[in-house]
Amino acid sequence: MTGPVDPDLVEDPYAFQRHVGFHMTGWEKDFARFELPLAPHLMNRYGIPHGGVYALLLDTVMGYAGCYTGDPDRRQLAMTLSLTTNFLGRPTDDLLIAEGRRTGGGRSTFFSEGTVTDGAGTVVATATGTFRYRKGA
Repeated sequence: MTGPVDPDLVEDPYAFQRHVGFHMTGWEKDFARFELPLAPHLMNRYGIPHGGVYALLLDTVMGYAGCYTGDPDRRQLAMTLSLTTNFLGRPTDDLLIAEGRRTGGGRSTFFSEGTVTDGAGTVVATATGTFRYRKGA
């Protein structure tokens, strides 16, 4: 759905993002995509990704989906008001791909939905969320 990400729009990773290891692979109006190679520190005691990893990815892509401006000098930020996550399966390989889409909203809030798939295309989690734009970002 998306082409290469404009490097001028990509922010430097923050500390938690660097620790977890996810990175942006797509961003345009009403859409964002991040990828995460799985690593041992992301697994729960059953050896599968911790549910918080899915929630983190979904929260991130859905928020970014509503914040695209296309202008590196006009950055838009948002904060999560609600997040509902559904855990559907387990990945069959070592890559998670999260995609978020803005589905509606207005001047101060927006709505998004997201999916996490593995590299083979298996849907492992979905979510919906409500976000508020931050003023003065």
